[in-house]
Amino acid sequence: MRYGANDVLRDVRFQAHHGEVLALLGPNGAGKTTTIEILEGFRMRSAGRVDVLGADPAHGDERWRARIGVVLQSWRDHGNWRVRELLAHLGSYYAPYTTGQVQRPWNADELVEAVGLTAHAAKKIKTLSGGQRRRLDVAIGIVGRPELLFLDEPTAGFDPRARHEFHDLVHRLARDHATTVLLTTHDLAEAGKLADRIVVLAGGRIIADGTEDELARQVAGEDEVRWTLDGSHHTRTTPDSTGFVRELFARHGAAIGQLEVRRASLEDTYLALVREEETATR
Repeated sequence: MRYGANDVLRDVRFQAHHGEVLALLGPNGAGKTTTIEILEGFRMRSAGRVDVLGADPAHGDERWRARIGVVLQSWRDHGNWRVRELLAHLGSYYAPYTTGQVQRPWNADELVEAVGLTAHAAKKIKTLSGGQRRRLDVAIGIVGRPELLFLDEPTAGFDPRARHEFHDLVHRLARDHATTVLLTTHDLAEAGKLADRIVVLAGGRIIADGTEDELARQVAGEDEVRWTLDGSHHTRTTPDSTGFVRELFARHGAAIGQLEVRRASLEDTYLALVREEETATR
């Protein structure tokens, strides 16, 4: 994607697999939302090839659109709609695209139950809490039983309980309904909990692609080892915590106490990757 002489995205290459939860991570301005919008067919790319469910999203027809679901960062609709009534209405648009393999859309009552809004089915949207509203956003996104679901910053503003329940819902969609999920998030803990694979964008290009463990191995980060010896507390950083601990016990044996090894987290890995990219492009 290019705006004037500025390349917002360049050489971005990745593939999402069937039933996979794939997270796009990156700092503000990295190109995450632009990437998602190109894949959704909302934004026309400047060059390159994009294939989503066997079609170019720039030319996707209504039958293709019926196979994808989109949950935006925020959604605007009339607050006087009632939850079940809105979902039943939106679902009616998908009925013509029902096939022998996929029964579209969801039954409104089953969908309300699936997103945990049964007790609020008859309520007006404007009376819902933030967490309840976000669940409704997801219900709107999946009302047509999509094969591919796009989630853009899905839990922004959630409290911890709502976030945990939302994570459970995403896992159920991927596990029980074979839905492929592509999400963007700034929340590293969320990416670690939700994603089967993580793609890191920085400066408009992909700088890492893999599982949480694979990303950690890409960065030569150092582990932190803490222990006590003769009543004193000690801390050491080392690239090989296993070897260091083995040597420590060989020297001091049972005198070692309160041993703790802190390995590089996803946050450590992410920050190291972004710093390396920023340093390389200066």
